[in-house]
Amino acid sequence: MIALIQRVTEASVHVAGEQVGRIGAGLLALVAVEPGDTPSTVERMLDRLLGYRVFPDATGRMNLSLHDTGGGLLLVPQFTLAADTGKGMRPSFSGAASPEQGAEHFGHLVVRARERHAKVATGLFGADMQVALVNDGPVTFWLQAR
Repeated sequence: MIALIQRVTEASVHVAGEQVGRIGAGLLALVAVEPGDTPSTVERMLDRLLGYRVFPDATGRMNLSLHDTGGGLLLVPQFTLAADTGKGMRPSFSGAASPEQGAEHFGHLVVRARERHAKVATGLFGADMQVALVNDGPVTFWLQAR
Protein backbone atom coordinates (compact mmCIF):
# COMPACT_ATOMS: atom_id res chain seq x y z
CA MET A 1 0.00 0.00 0.00
CA ILE A 2 1.24 3.44 -0.91
CA ALA A 3 0.21 6.81 0.50
CA LEU A 4 1.38 10.19 -0.65
CA ILE A 5 0.66 12.43 2.33
CA GLN A 6 0.55 16.20 2.37
CA ARG A 7 0.24 18.38 5.43
CA VAL A 8 -2.57 20.80 4.63
CA THR A 9 -4.34 23.78 6.12
CA GLU A 10 -7.43 22.61 4.21
CA ALA A 11 -8.38 20.10 1.52
CA SER A 12 -11.50 18.96 -0.27
CA VAL A 13 -12.72 16.50 -2.89
CA HIS A 14 -15.49 17.09 -5.42
CA VAL A 15 -17.22 14.55 -7.67
CA ALA A 16 -19.43 15.84 -10.50
CA GLY A 17 -19.43 19.30 -8.95
CA GLU A 18 -20.52 18.08 -5.51
CA GLN A 19 -18.26 18.19 -2.46
CA VAL A 20 -17.89 14.66 -1.06
CA GLY A 21 -15.12 15.26 1.47
CA ARG A 22 -13.48 18.18 3.26
CA ILE A 23 -11.07 18.76 6.13
CA GLY A 24 -9.43 21.73 7.77
CA ALA A 25 -5.86 21.43 9.02
CA GLY A 26 -4.49 17.89 8.86
CA LEU A 27 -3.34 15.35 6.30
CA LEU A 28 -4.44 14.65 2.76
CA ALA A 29 -3.51 11.06 1.91
CA LEU A 30 -3.62 9.88 -1.71
CA VAL A 31 -3.79 6.08 -1.37
CA ALA A 32 -2.98 3.23 -3.76
CA VAL A 33 -3.52 -0.46 -3.07
CA GLU A 34 -0.92 -2.84 -4.46
CA PRO A 35 -1.25 -6.53 -5.36
CA GLY A 36 -0.57 -8.65 -2.30
CA ASP A 37 -1.81 -6.06 0.19
CA THR A 38 -3.73 -7.61 3.08
CA PRO A 39 -5.77 -6.37 6.03
CA SER A 40 -2.53 -6.25 8.03
CA THR A 41 -1.02 -3.99 5.36
CA VAL A 42 -4.01 -1.69 5.78
CA GLU A 43 -3.49 -1.61 9.56
CA ARG A 44 0.21 -0.83 9.15
CA MET A 45 -0.59 2.04 6.78
CA LEU A 46 -3.20 3.42 9.15
CA ASP A 47 -0.68 3.29 12.01
CA ARG A 48 1.71 5.30 9.85
CA LEU A 49 -0.94 7.82 8.76
CA LEU A 50 -2.05 8.51 12.31
CA GLY A 51 1.41 8.33 13.88
CA TYR A 52 3.78 9.90 11.32
CA ARG A 53 5.27 13.02 12.89
CA VAL A 54 4.87 15.84 10.38
CA PHE A 55 3.32 18.61 12.50
CA PRO A 56 5.42 21.17 14.39
CA ASP A 57 5.78 21.15 18.15
CA ALA A 58 6.23 24.30 20.26
CA THR A 59 9.82 24.65 19.01
CA GLY A 60 8.86 24.29 15.34
CA ARG A 61 10.28 20.78 14.93
CA MET A 62 8.21 18.08 13.21
CA ASN A 63 7.52 16.05 16.34
CA LEU A 64 3.72 15.77 16.40
CA SER A 65 1.48 13.29 14.61
CA LEU A 66 -2.09 13.53 13.39
CA HIS A 67 -3.03 11.54 16.49
CA ASP A 68 -1.36 14.21 18.64
CA THR A 69 -2.93 17.21 16.89
CA GLY A 70 -6.42 15.81 16.29
CA GLY A 71 -6.43 17.27 12.78
CA GLY A 72 -8.44 15.99 9.84
CA LEU A 73 -7.56 13.04 7.61
CA LEU A 74 -8.76 13.12 4.01
CA LEU A 75 -8.34 9.71 2.34
CA VAL A 76 -8.44 9.78 -1.46
CA PRO A 77 -8.08 6.60 -3.55
CA GLN A 78 -5.49 7.06 -6.32
CA PHE A 79 -4.36 3.90 -8.11
CA THR A 80 -1.98 5.89 -10.34
CA LEU A 81 0.52 6.05 -7.45
CA ALA A 82 1.25 2.38 -8.09
CA ALA A 83 2.14 2.99 -11.75
CA ASP A 84 5.39 1.74 -13.24
CA THR A 85 6.93 4.76 -14.96
CA GLY A 86 10.37 3.27 -15.54
CA LYS A 87 10.11 2.72 -19.28
CA GLY A 88 8.60 4.43 -22.27
CA MET A 89 6.22 7.34 -22.35
CA ARG A 90 3.09 5.67 -21.00
CA PRO A 91 2.63 4.39 -17.42
CA SER A 92 1.88 0.75 -16.75
CA PHE A 93 -0.63 0.03 -14.01
CA SER A 94 0.43 -3.57 -13.37
CA GLY A 95 1.67 -2.39 -9.97
CA ALA A 96 -1.85 -1.52 -8.85
CA ALA A 97 -4.28 -3.98 -7.29
CA SER A 98 -7.39 -4.99 -9.20
CA PRO A 99 -10.31 -2.57 -8.83
CA GLU A 100 -12.12 -5.12 -6.64
CA GLN A 101 -9.16 -5.59 -4.30
CA GLY A 102 -8.48 -1.84 -4.30
CA ALA A 103 -12.07 -1.04 -3.33
CA GLU A 104 -12.05 -3.68 -0.60
CA HIS A 105 -8.80 -2.53 1.03
CA PHE A 106 -9.51 1.19 0.62
CA GLY A 107 -12.94 0.62 2.20
CA HIS A 108 -11.31 -1.25 5.08
CA LEU A 109 -8.85 1.62 5.55
CA VAL A 110 -11.72 4.11 5.76
CA VAL A 111 -13.69 2.01 8.27
CA ARG A 112 -10.68 1.48 10.51
CA ALA A 113 -9.63 5.14 10.26
CA ARG A 114 -13.10 6.24 11.38
CA GLU A 115 -12.92 3.82 14.31
CA ARG A 116 -9.58 5.25 15.43
CA HIS A 117 -9.75 8.94 14.50
CA ALA A 118 -12.51 11.50 14.94
CA LYS A 119 -12.09 13.60 11.78
CA VAL A 120 -11.99 11.43 8.64
CA ALA A 121 -13.29 12.39 5.21
CA THR A 122 -12.89 10.55 1.91
CA GLY A 123 -12.97 10.74 -1.81
CA LEU A 124 -15.05 8.28 -3.83
CA PHE A 125 -13.41 5.07 -5.07
CA GLY A 126 -13.50 4.76 -8.86
CA ALA A 127 -14.82 8.29 -9.43
CA ASP A 128 -13.35 11.15 -11.42
CA MET A 129 -12.43 13.48 -8.56
CA GLN A 130 -11.19 17.02 -8.28
CA VAL A 131 -8.95 17.46 -5.25
CA ALA A 132 -8.17 20.91 -3.89
CA LEU A 133 -5.65 21.57 -1.15
CA VAL A 134 -3.49 24.15 0.50
CA ASN A 135 -0.21 22.38 1.20
CA ASP A 136 1.23 23.60 4.51
CA GLY A 137 5.00 23.98 4.37
CA PRO A 138 4.99 22.47 1.79
CA VAL A 139 5.29 19.15 3.57
CA THR A 140 4.85 16.03 1.43
CA PHE A 141 5.97 12.44 2.11
CA TRP A 142 5.72 9.10 0.29
CA LEU A 143 4.79 6.25 2.66
CA GLN A 144 4.70 2.54 1.91
CA ALA A 145 3.43 -0.34 4.00
CA ARG A 146 4.15 -3.91 3.02
